[in-house]
Amino acid sequence: MSMGTTRDANAITIEVPTGDAMRALGRRIAGQVHGGDVLLLSGPLGAGKTTLAQGFGEGLGIAEPIVSPTFTIARELDGRFADGGPAHLVHVDAYRLGGSDYAPGQAAVNRLLDELESLGLDEELEDTGDDTVILMEWGEQMVAALAPERLEIHIERPTEAAGAQAGPDDELTSDGMRVVTLVPVGPRWEGFTL
Repeated sequence: MSMGTTRDANAITIEVPTGDAMRALGRRIAGQVHGGDVLLLSGPLGAGKTTLAQGFGEGLGIAEPIVSPTFTIARELDGRFADGGPAHLVHVDAYRLGGSDYAPGQAAVNRLLDELESLGLDEELEDTGDDTVILMEWGEQMVAALAPERLEIHIERPTEAAGAQAGPDDELTSDGMRVVTLVPVGPRWEGFTL
Protein backbone atom coordinates (compact mmCIF):
# COMPACT_ATOMS: atom_id res chain seq x y z
CA MET A 1 0.00 0.00 0.00
CA SER A 2 1.20 3.49 -0.70
CA MET A 3 0.93 6.42 1.66
CA GLY A 4 -1.84 8.85 0.73
CA THR A 5 -1.10 12.55 1.16
CA THR A 6 -3.47 15.50 1.46
CA ARG A 7 -2.80 19.15 2.29
CA ASP A 8 -4.85 21.51 4.44
CA ALA A 9 -3.40 25.04 4.69
CA ASN A 10 0.18 24.55 5.90
CA ALA A 11 -0.42 21.13 7.45
CA ILE A 12 0.40 17.94 5.58
CA THR A 13 -1.69 14.86 6.46
CA ILE A 14 -0.44 11.42 5.49
CA GLU A 15 -2.13 8.05 5.96
CA VAL A 16 0.44 5.47 7.05
CA PRO A 17 -0.79 1.84 6.90
CA THR A 18 2.17 -0.15 8.32
CA GLY A 19 5.19 0.07 10.57
CA ASP A 20 7.43 -0.17 7.49
CA ALA A 21 5.60 2.80 5.97
CA MET A 22 6.05 4.73 9.24
CA ARG A 23 9.80 4.06 9.15
CA ALA A 24 9.87 5.16 5.49
CA LEU A 25 8.11 8.40 6.46
CA GLY A 26 10.74 9.00 9.16
CA ARG A 27 13.47 8.51 6.53
CA ARG A 28 11.73 11.00 4.19
CA ILE A 29 11.49 13.61 6.96
CA ALA A 30 15.17 13.09 7.85
CA GLY A 31 16.06 13.88 4.24
CA GLN A 32 14.56 17.36 4.70
CA VAL A 33 16.21 18.45 7.95
CA HIS A 34 19.41 20.31 8.70
CA GLY A 35 21.29 21.55 11.74
CA GLY A 36 19.27 23.71 14.10
CA ASP A 37 15.95 22.01 13.38
CA VAL A 38 13.52 21.08 16.15
CA LEU A 39 10.89 18.41 15.56
CA LEU A 40 8.15 17.74 18.08
CA LEU A 41 6.55 14.31 17.92
CA SER A 42 3.25 13.53 19.66
CA GLY A 43 0.66 10.79 19.79
CA PRO A 44 -0.81 8.24 22.19
CA LEU A 45 1.09 5.22 23.49
CA GLY A 46 1.55 2.68 20.73
CA ALA A 47 0.86 5.18 17.94
CA GLY A 48 4.21 4.64 16.27
CA LYS A 49 6.38 7.49 17.59
CA THR A 50 9.39 5.24 18.17
CA THR A 51 8.91 3.57 14.78
CA LEU A 52 8.94 6.97 13.07
CA ALA A 53 12.01 7.95 15.14
CA GLN A 54 13.74 4.73 13.99
CA GLY A 55 13.16 5.65 10.36
CA PHE A 56 14.32 9.20 11.10
CA GLY A 57 17.54 7.79 12.58
CA GLU A 58 18.02 5.53 9.55
CA GLY A 59 17.54 8.56 7.32
CA LEU A 60 20.36 10.30 9.21
CA GLY A 61 22.58 7.24 8.81
CA ILE A 62 22.65 6.54 12.55
CA ALA A 63 23.96 3.02 13.09
CA GLU A 64 22.88 2.67 16.72
CA PRO A 65 19.33 1.45 17.38
CA ILE A 66 16.77 4.16 18.11
CA VAL A 67 14.75 3.18 21.17
CA SER A 68 12.22 5.13 23.14
CA PRO A 69 14.13 7.44 25.49
CA THR A 70 11.49 6.96 28.20
CA PHE A 71 13.93 5.73 30.82
CA THR A 72 16.88 7.91 29.84
CA ILE A 73 14.90 11.13 29.06
CA ALA A 74 17.36 11.99 26.28
CA ARG A 75 19.74 10.11 24.01
CA GLU A 76 22.36 11.67 21.75
CA LEU A 77 23.36 9.92 18.52
CA ASP A 78 25.58 10.83 15.58
CA GLY A 79 24.92 10.37 11.88
CA ARG A 80 24.89 12.35 8.61
CA PHE A 81 22.48 14.76 6.92
CA ALA A 82 21.29 14.15 3.35
CA ASP A 83 24.05 16.50 2.10
CA GLY A 84 26.70 14.34 3.82
CA GLY A 85 27.43 16.77 6.65
CA PRO A 86 27.68 15.48 10.23
CA ALA A 87 24.38 15.22 12.11
CA HIS A 88 23.98 15.13 15.88
CA LEU A 89 20.52 13.87 16.94
CA VAL A 90 19.17 14.64 20.41
CA HIS A 91 16.15 12.35 20.96
CA VAL A 92 14.15 13.52 23.99
CA ASP A 93 11.13 12.10 25.79
CA ALA A 94 9.62 15.18 27.41
CA TYR A 95 6.24 13.52 27.79
CA ARG A 96 6.83 12.45 31.37
CA LEU A 97 8.93 15.40 32.50
CA GLY A 98 7.15 17.03 35.39
CA GLY A 99 4.83 14.10 35.94
CA SER A 100 1.56 13.29 34.24
CA ASP A 101 -0.46 16.17 35.62
CA TYR A 102 0.48 18.73 32.98
CA ALA A 103 -2.31 20.96 31.82
CA PRO A 104 -2.08 24.02 29.64
CA GLY A 105 -0.87 27.06 31.55
CA GLN A 106 2.24 29.04 32.38
CA ALA A 107 2.99 27.14 35.61
CA ALA A 108 3.21 23.87 33.70
CA VAL A 109 5.37 25.49 31.00
CA ASN A 110 7.72 26.87 33.66
CA ARG A 111 7.96 23.45 35.35
CA LEU A 112 8.84 21.79 32.05
CA LEU A 113 11.44 24.44 31.21
CA ASP A 114 12.98 24.05 34.69
CA GLU A 115 13.32 20.30 34.14
CA LEU A 116 14.77 20.77 30.66
CA GLU A 117 17.27 23.24 32.19
CA SER A 118 18.29 20.72 34.84
CA LEU A 119 19.08 18.27 32.02
CA GLY A 120 20.95 20.90 30.00
CA LEU A 121 18.39 20.66 27.21
CA ASP A 122 17.15 24.23 27.48
CA GLU A 123 20.36 25.51 25.87
CA GLU A 124 20.02 22.95 23.07
CA LEU A 125 16.53 24.26 22.33
CA GLU A 126 17.52 27.93 22.52
CA ASP A 127 20.70 27.64 20.48
CA THR A 128 20.64 24.41 18.54
CA GLY A 129 24.08 23.70 17.11
CA ASP A 130 24.85 23.81 13.41
CA ASP A 131 24.89 20.04 13.25
CA THR A 132 22.22 19.28 15.88
CA VAL A 133 18.63 18.18 15.29
CA ILE A 134 16.27 17.78 18.24
CA LEU A 135 13.50 15.17 17.99
CA MET A 136 11.32 15.63 21.06
CA GLU A 137 8.44 13.35 21.94
CA TRP A 138 5.87 15.55 23.63
CA GLY A 139 2.18 16.26 23.80
CA GLU A 140 0.72 19.17 21.88
CA GLN A 141 -0.02 21.48 24.81
CA MET A 142 3.19 23.42 25.34
CA VAL A 143 5.19 23.16 22.15
CA ALA A 144 5.05 26.90 21.41
CA ALA A 145 6.96 27.65 24.60
CA LEU A 146 9.70 25.22 23.66
CA ALA A 147 10.58 26.17 20.10
CA PRO A 148 9.12 29.05 18.07
CA GLU A 149 10.28 27.37 14.85
CA ARG A 150 9.51 23.69 14.65
CA LEU A 151 7.99 20.84 12.71
CA GLU A 152 5.17 19.31 14.72
CA ILE A 153 4.46 15.67 13.91
CA HIS A 154 1.16 14.38 15.32
CA ILE A 155 0.36 10.65 15.02
CA GLU A 156 -3.16 9.34 15.49
CA ARG A 157 -3.82 5.63 15.60
CA PRO A 158 -7.38 4.42 15.17
CA THR A 159 -8.40 1.25 17.00
CA GLU A 160 -9.38 -1.98 15.25
CA ALA A 161 -13.06 -1.08 15.52
CA ALA A 162 -13.06 1.05 12.38
CA GLY A 163 -15.30 4.05 12.64
CA ALA A 164 -16.07 3.45 16.32
CA GLN A 165 -15.03 5.77 19.09
CA ALA A 166 -12.05 4.41 20.98
CA GLY A 167 -12.81 3.39 24.51
CA PRO A 168 -10.35 2.74 27.33
CA ASP A 169 -10.46 -1.01 26.76
CA ASP A 170 -10.03 -0.93 22.98
CA GLU A 171 -6.89 -2.70 21.83
CA LEU A 172 -4.54 -1.17 19.31
CA THR A 173 -3.20 -3.37 16.55
CA SER A 174 0.48 -3.43 15.60
CA ASP A 175 -0.27 -2.48 12.01
CA GLY A 176 -3.25 -0.58 10.76
CA MET A 177 -3.83 2.88 9.47
CA ARG A 178 -2.22 5.78 11.27
CA VAL A 179 -2.85 9.38 10.38
CA VAL A 180 0.27 11.55 10.59
CA THR A 181 -0.13 15.32 10.45
CA LEU A 182 2.95 17.46 9.93
CA VAL A 183 2.54 21.10 10.93
CA PRO A 184 5.38 23.42 9.90
CA VAL A 185 5.73 26.43 12.25
CA GLY A 186 7.96 29.44 11.66
CA PRO A 187 9.94 30.85 8.73
CA ARG A 188 12.41 27.94 8.62
CA TRP A 189 9.58 25.56 7.69
CA GLU A 190 7.80 27.76 5.10
CA GLY A 191 7.21 25.76 1.94
CA PHE A 192 8.00 22.43 3.65
CA THR A 193 6.88 19.48 1.53
CA LEU A 194 7.59 15.76 1.44
